[in-house]
Amino acid sequence: MAVRRNMDPHKCPMPSQDAKVRASNFDEVALGYTWEMAVGEANRCLNCPKKPCRSACPVGIDIPAFISCVAAGDMEGAYRILSESSSLPAVCGRVCPQETQCEGKCVRGVKGEPVGIGRLERFVADWHREHSTERPQAPKDNGHKVAVIGAGPSGLTAAGDLARLGYKVTVFEALHKAGGVLVYGIPEFRLPKRIVQQEIDGLTAMGVDIETNMVIGKVLTIDELFDRGYEAVFIGSGAGLPRFMGIPGESLKGVYSANEYLTRINLMHAYEPGSKTPIRHGKKVAVVGGGNVAMDAARCALRMGAEEVSIVYRRGMEELPARREEVEHAQEEGVIFRILTNPVEVLGYQNPDDARDPRNGEVCGMRCVEMELGEPDASGRRRPIVKEGSEFTMDIDTLIMALGTSPNPLIRSTTPGLEADRHGCIVVRGEDGQTSREGVYAGGDAVTGAATVILAMGAGKSAAAAIDEYIRGKSASGV
Repeated sequence: MAVRRNMDPHKCPMPSQDAKVRASNFDEVALGYTWEMAVGEANRCLNCPKKPCRSACPVGIDIPAFISCVAAGDMEGAYRILSESSSLPAVCGRVCPQETQCEGKCVRGVKGEPVGIGRLERFVADWHREHSTERPQAPKDNGHKVAVIGAGPSGLTAAGDLARLGYKVTVFEALHKAGGVLVYGIPEFRLPKRIVQQEIDGLTAMGVDIETNMVIGKVLTIDELFDRGYEAVFIGSGAGLPRFMGIPGESLKGVYSANEYLTRINLMHAYEPGSKTPIRHGKKVAVVGGGNVAMDAARCALRMGAEEVSIVYRRGMEELPARREEVEHAQEEGVIFRILTNPVEVLGYQNPDDARDPRNGEVCGMRCVEMELGEPDASGRRRPIVKEGSEFTMDIDTLIMALGTSPNPLIRSTTPGLEADRHGCIVVRGEDGQTSREGVYAGGDAVTGAATVILAMGAGKSAAAAIDEYIRGKSASGV
């Protein structure tokens, strides 16, 4: 029977909450495809013989194959293909930057919009979760133990791949809940936490042990893990150390790092009525930065009751590193974009209720300068230059710095012989994640600095394969 292609140049639109409604709640913004929408979108795929979309996927999903199953209505077959390569398909379908990866290489994107690969991945994962009665089974134990540090995307991916190969895997997580950035960083309205928990439950059903409140470097060192019989260690501890600008006034009350702000809201539920988590409910909020984290913080501030929320970014709209969809959602919800603007000082006043404390200044404004774009810098983006005589003051009561993060130094400082670069990132010798210590592998943000979920997952996948080869090699040689 001939294949009926859908040659519509546009993606099937994603149903979503109305912008005015969603700006005041934490429910998921995107509502997901229906069965008919998914099948129709899948039929836009040309099933290219060279599969350029697959080559652009950091975890190597056979994208045309899973989409062909969707087109045929075989959702369980599509899920099996997804899960062969991805431990977290429901997560990736929601937060992966497909537009710069798989969809960026889609042939349909040459003369129209690419196939909605991420939307289809989300649909398939959700369909499986809602309809399948199968539970993951723990593979036969191969007699070897591996430790994974960090229960974020890279750690969970490495753990899942190793568990499928029969390894006894223990994941050591510093926080009280597994998930890493998936639970403390990405807001509920983009990634519901029940989705993350269900993905984690699938890993534990396969035999992965997760120990929370385990700060490696304090409770145990990596050397002590080896002493306990673990034959290899994967470090996927992420990058949770926030960066600031170093301008006057950053120590005032009302200044947050985006990391702290989002953690209080997402992991500690500061948005829930009656929450005991202290957080400032600002009326005029500024978020400095232009990435996905900045969009998340700004949109959270709106939902926390702010009357005015501004993104302050020193370059232009074209240079914003955030996903286009996240920028559009923020604009629809009323976030103001103050582009070509850079802060130079945070202004404060003394709280009259506690004037005895000289540190008790609170944010009341921010001095900024206007910028203009010059020649491209090392990143390829046009360098921002201060416009002379352009200084002005913004009236704000809360400031959130979303300028990126770097790895916490605890693990590298307690692991002799573990090499790190000048940015504090663990040095690896190649894509396999091998560090300067034998048997110790690393991947994700601990190696690259803050990056995307899918790149962290790809690193975890590569390291898992290398760890398997390493342990099998040692066993074969009798070491």
